[in-house]
Amino acid sequence: MAKTGQDREEAQAIAGRQALMVSMLAGVYWFDEALQARLAARGWSQVTRVQSMVLANLASGTHRAVQLARNLGVSRQSMSQTLAEMEERGLIEVAPDPGDRRARIVSFSAESSAIRDDALMILQALEAALAERIGAEAVAALRAAAAADWGAAPVEVAAAVAGAPLPPRKPRGRPPKPKA
Repeated sequence: MAKTGQDREEAQAIAGRQALMVSMLAGVYWFDEALQARLAARGWSQVTRVQSMVLANLASGTHRAVQLARNLGVSRQSMSQTLAEMEERGLIEVAPDPGDRRARIVSFSAESSAIRDDALMILQALEAALAERIGAEAVAALRAAAAADWGAAPVEVAAAVAGAPLPPRKPRGRPPKPKA
């Protein structure tokens, strides 16, 4: 159903009141849902949103399993399960890191090249469709803003602005053994 001018104005008014993060997430979902639908139309089996985000992170150069988990905000255990499912489907390969035997390196599998090629073609078509909808200049501005150096993580920025000390980091790994 086509949107009327009034519908568009109402949508823009609502979007203007949303937090930027919500609008950015809506954009990610727009891309991911369209990508998933078009991949399915081309005969590919569906991947979950988390799997899709893992693939996007791999494409952007993140290859350590622990960093993938951090980027997606999931536990290492959850990431291990996701990676095992993806490896079983032939989308990725997981190997020990030769520089750190505790770490694992994730990469695209050779057999995933066809779906990667289709996904790249679809994403380029989606960007073109977005440019038709909101204008090429707006898409260029989005790309530039997303690629800009955003500086320190928001937790550090918020603490600095408030003049408060940084929150303690969550302990990682096993807790220390109690001293006898």
